[in-house]
Amino acid sequence: MTRLSLKQARRIFLAAQGFGVRHPALVGAPHLRRTVERLGLHQIDSVNVLARMHYLPAFSRLGCYDRALLERDAWGPKRSRRLFEYWAHEASLLPIDLHPHFRWRMARAERGEIGWKGLRSFARERHGEAKAVLDRIAAEGPLAASDFENGGSKSGWWEWSETKLALEWLFWSGRITTATRRGSFERIYDLSERVIPRAVFDLPTPDAATAQRALIERSARALGVATAADLRDYFRLKPEEANHAIPELEEEGVLVPVAVQGWSQKAWLHRDARVPRKVTGDALLAPFDPLVWERSRTERLFGFRYRIEIYVPADKRTHGYFVLPFLMDEALTARVDLKADRQNGRLLAHRVTLEPGAPEDTEERLAVELARMAEWLGLGEVHVGETVRGER
Repeated sequence: MTRLSLKQARRIFLAAQGFGVRHPALVGAPHLRRTVERLGLHQIDSVNVLARMHYLPAFSRLGCYDRALLERDAWGPKRSRRLFEYWAHEASLLPIDLHPHFRWRMARAERGEIGWKGLRSFARERHGEAKAVLDRIAAEGPLAASDFENGGSKSGWWEWSETKLALEWLFWSGRITTATRRGSFERIYDLSERVIPRAVFDLPTPDAATAQRALIERSARALGVATAADLRDYFRLKPEEANHAIPELEEEGVLVPVAVQGWSQKAWLHRDARVPRKVTGDALLAPFDPLVWERSRTERLFGFRYRIEIYVPADKRTHGYFVLPFLMDEALTARVDLKADRQNGRLLAHRVTLEPGAPEDTEERLAVELARMAEWLGLGEVHVGETVRGER
């Protein structure tokens, strides 16, 4: 069995994720599409303290780019659609060619086998309510939850109206999808066949095992080297949905078994993974960036314990409200609590926490990345609050 040092595993992962290459002088649609294809998805989140989550992974890998490029691929005219929304690693934007590979999940949702309890009831005793919502969209065209009488959500996290619940079940089951988003980021739903390009919508539906194998292969490609749990987590596959795929891909030579220094679990290397001699470059990472979203993997590879504290009471937060890890070459060397103060045209770094052992030039290189982010967000200046060094 091939043995990899922890440094090699880290470099493989960084290269697979698109780090270690020079930013393009001018980012165009092909650069963005290659990035989304490489990652397999961009996780969506409506938090807009800095920028909405799905815009940040491309910035981390490409530098300044026009967010309208992503919006056109995700929510533009049907003929130019390159992405679609679905539940993958949470709510996600996915390359359009993956649509057939999620139809098994849509079918399970339609049968009421998966999804939250409040949604599953629409597959059975409340099916008539869902059909009425679907019929109205079919007749009237794209609609948001707020377009239905009493359709707006209640106050509080995940406090959805009954109409919103019906819409989300229809979304889970693939009957409807996101046509576009309103300025408030409200989802506008339409029939999937009116949104997904016909050439994709008409593709044959693979059986569940074939689709799951394809998703595991995409996970392996995006991760470079990974354990079984890592491979499953990328697209939120359960053990029984994924464990058959790993030995099959190993037998085909797509996955190569490896032992990684310090890992107790068996791991696999994608056969096309690069093993660079070094990785250089800096990046600020969104909390839901694929490089750090699986927190135990982040600790295994980088020795970096990371938790998002948005939902933690202010007096109990350790590092801040919206904290981005700072990647410097092959290490996570700092974390920054950031906010876009749009009213005053400033990027606020409320607090910078340097990791124990962070190189002396960490602050200098971080300042360059903060200035780049401010430029990308159209903010005129960067204001840095306190800087502290974490203890070992």
